[in-house]
Amino acid sequence: MSEARTLQREAFTHFAAGRITEAVAGYRRALELDPELAIAWNGLAMTLERAGDLDGAIAAARRLIELEPDEALGHTSLSRFYQQKGMIPEAEDEKAIATKLAMTKRG
Repeated sequence: MSEARTLQREAFTHFAAGRITEAVAGYRRALELDPELAIAWNGLAMTLERAGDLDGAIAAARRLIELEPDEALGHTSLSRFYQQKGMIPEAEDEKAIATKLAMTKRG
């Protein structure tokens, strides 16, 4: 397992335990080592949302979508973040993309 993946898992453990500051730092360290580690971008987005940093969460979710444009998860998260910021048209657009991707995968 790569060091970035190990750091990502440790960050998730911090997140699950409610240690948000440690989780953010861990995800950022993981992403310094591997900026293409999509799961770390997802974790960072969720952690920043929990910390109340919606702008940071949006930026992380956008990066996740750049890495995995055909995965519904990033679009769903981004939709939620936009909704929380009152960006309803953007939220609806991302939700539509997520729904279409999820339906495509189901066949």
